[in-house]
Amino acid sequence: MSTHSDSEPTYTMRDVAQRLGVSPMTVSRALRGQRGIGEDTRKRVLAEVAALGYRPNKAARGLRSGGPNELVGLVVTNLANPFYSQLAVGVEQISVGYGARVMLGSTGEDPAVEREVVTDMVERGVDGLVVVSAGHDHSHLGGGPLRDTPVVLAASPPIGIDVDCVLVDDFGGTRQACRELIARGHRRIGFLGLPPSLWTGSERLRGYALALEEAGLPMDERYVSQGRGDSALAEEAARTMLALDDPPTALLAANNRNTVGALRALRDRRDGGAAVTVAGFDDIELADMLHLPLTLVSYDPVEVGRAAARLLFERQASPAPPPPRRVTIATTLVDHPAPR
Repeated sequence: MSTHSDSEPTYTMRDVAQRLGVSPMTVSRALRGQRGIGEDTRKRVLAEVAALGYRPNKAARGLRSGGPNELVGLVVTNLANPFYSQLAVGVEQISVGYGARVMLGSTGEDPAVEREVVTDMVERGVDGLVVVSAGHDHSHLGGGPLRDTPVVLAASPPIGIDVDCVLVDDFGGTRQACRELIARGHRRIGFLGLPPSLWTGSERLRGYALALEEAGLPMDERYVSQGRGDSALAEEAARTMLALDDPPTALLAANNRNTVGALRALRDRRDGGAAVTVAGFDDIELADMLHLPLTLVSYDPVEVGRAAARLLFERQASPAPPPPRRVTIATTLVDHPAPR
């Protein structure tokens, strides 16, 4: 709260929210007549605003977002990965229904850049954040500069902070894919993984390892790579595995970029070796048109974004913040047989 030169108090939206025990977003929605809050809450807000003589700063709000709309920050790690464009579609679908716009930022899988992007978005006045984190340290997403800005993590659970999250069944999906390869008679299965510091990396490796253990098969480190989810690096790792004296008869890729790398390695193979089966996590475009059999762990990345945005807006509208919630998106196994 500030004061005029004549000592009359000037209240801010945050002051109104604190007096009522609600979020600034709830006050904003009540003043704009938007959905997402109960009628009783709306009446309480309007009554408090009238009693205090609060006047919203419409000019400042318009300068921030280009109009009277809320602003949601979406932070992703790699715009080259189709997963993130689909996730963004889901976040936008829900946000538009609440009269909100989406600001997109990419970190290039660098935790330091992530901190900068998040800080910049908060300084620009975002009303909430959906973050696909680049690392396992989430301390910068709780308190401090974020103050009371709500955060939802996508694709990984929070570590050291209490926020909502949306996960994919990384462990179960990978385990199912590996079990399917084993059921087809494969005993040497190469795994093109992701960095273990990432939740997706560790969970998908865990699914692969458990499937092998359940079948009584050892995990041979020669058949495991854990590089960044980059098609060129995955291609190089696959070539190295395929050059072994006892190469894998199947390759299991931990994401769509790694699947592409595996397919390129097999396309250029010149040693005349036996056919290699490929399975991968994530759908890839035109999978049904490839002249190779391909098994994919499928799920709806758009729904990941929608679920994250729903959690964000529900929390913003809640006068009494609920405990942190976790939503898990199920996976299915889809076979794309080679054309006859």
